[in-house]
Amino acid sequence: MDRLRNKIRDIPDFPKPGIIFKDITPLVKDPATLRLTVHQLLHPFLGRDITAVAGMEARGFIFGSLVAWELGIPFIPLRKPGKLPYDVQSVSYDLEYGSAELEVHIDAVDSNDKVLLIDDLLATGGTAKASCELIEKLGATVVACAFVVELDFLQGREKLGNYEVHSLQHY
Repeated sequence: MDRLRNKIRDIPDFPKPGIIFKDITPLVKDPATLRLTVHQLLHPFLGRDITAVAGMEARGFIFGSLVAWELGIPFIPLRKPGKLPYDVQSVSYDLEYGSAELEVHIDAVDSNDKVLLIDDLLATGGTAKASCELIEKLGATVVACAFVVELDFLQGREKLGNYEVHSLQHY
């Protein structure tokens, strides 16, 4: 896993002073490391009854769509408001430095779906928890959440309560 860690760079004071941003751009630039990351994200879920993968805008799209492709199942984009052209369900939530909202098409999943939620980063857990709530509003079940990076000191895992959480790198 050092190979992944070596491809995640720190950007100090972004998006505001005092925050050290974990930049995954070098990771996605390297095809071999990106492939390794995708396989490590999906490995614990092989053979499990997962029918769809959901990913949050924007970096969750990168990893989530690749995991869905590898598993041969649908990818569900969770978008910022105003980006989806059809009828949507939405949820508002707090971030570590602001608030936000996510939307999904109302027909993206149904009550039979078992969803794996994927994102690049678990920080305070606000986006991930809201994403789980959004999927469940449509009647689907969230099987687990998987992240490339988890910032342990922000205790986002606690906000996810009983959801199974899988993270590749811990800071």
